[in-house]
Amino acid sequence: MNTPASNAKAELLADTVEHVDIAAYDARPVIDAMRKMSFASRDTARAADILNMAIEDTACSVWLTLAGSTSAGGCMHVYRDMLRYGMADVVVATGASIIDMDFFEALGFRHYQAKGGVDDRDLRALYIDRIYDTYIDEEELQACDHAIKAIADSLEPRPYSSREFIHEIGRWLSNGNAKKPGSLIQTAYEEGCPIFCPAFTDSSAGFGLVKHQVERIKAGRPYLTIDSVADFRELTDVKIDAGTTGLFMVGGGVPKNFAQDTVVCAEILGIEADMHKYAVQITVADVRDGACSSSTLKEACSWGKVDVTHEQMVFAEATTVAPLIVSDAYHRGGWRTRRKRQYAQLFARKAQVSAGPV
Repeated sequence: MNTPASNAKAELLADTVEHVDIAAYDARPVIDAMRKMSFASRDTARAADILNMAIEDTACSVWLTLAGSTSAGGCMHVYRDMLRYGMADVVVATGASIIDMDFFEALGFRHYQAKGGVDDRDLRALYIDRIYDTYIDEEELQACDHAIKAIADSLEPRPYSSREFIHEIGRWLSNGNAKKPGSLIQTAYEEGCPIFCPAFTDSSAGFGLVKHQVERIKAGRPYLTIDSVADFRELTDVKIDAGTTGLFMVGGGVPKNFAQDTVVCAEILGIEADMHKYAVQITVADVRDGACSSSTLKEACSWGKVDVTHEQMVFAEATTVAPLIVSDAYHRGGWRTRRKRQYAQLFARKAQVSAGPV
């Protein structure tokens, strides 16, 4: 039965966010033009050059880090296609980017373009969540929470790194449960690319896992946990195995610092690891408050994390420049002869060694 509230909600959720397709347009002429300009345009062109250098360097493993809501804003397929076409080997992201945005859409739900001038109190009454000019149906987001709980309920109750748990989500989606095929999680699973979320429970995953644990505790049964230390150890294992690495960072925050810290962690373990050779960060954060999210890549060099020979900060809103940079890399084609690293196999081998002979 239609009600005034349901009609109002349907009207507000009428226009879906459509994800940009890097293969559908050729950004090379734009990037080439920007190279002859100034300000953020020239920085963007140099960032594109550095990403291409990392992709074309046969010794280099490329890592993608994601913070903020650009996935909900239309860039989700940009990041997915970096894995699909072998332009990135590892993802380090916020839990929201992976669960509230990507897994959410894999379940068949959508993000919506917001209408101007709507009172947020009215949105709350309609169970509509807002990310700047993007809407999410809260009822659908809660369905996402319950799906996470169902996956947790189906797994052996033990500690999992976020990488392990997201791998199991990818398996679940790949086994016919995806309403929208080709999500970032499913593509990562099928391409053997690990996804790390060092603050995994700061997302819809957290709600689902809390519900899983509460019910198990009430029933006196063991439950699944997320081991954040294992995340750090495993990503450091990737860094040690990879040798030469490049970072393509959208936003800052925990994913940025987590990826950079692997160099220091390896050193603490007594293993010499090279600083990240290539680094691009797209951010609008101001450097003056000393926050990690906004610290420049040159500053990271002082910590022994990032080399400054091939680094570029791009102070721009990421949905405006990330699709151009990645489309440029796609059409220049360095990925066509690049070996996909498939680091998921690294953890499969380690698991076999830990299990011992059958």
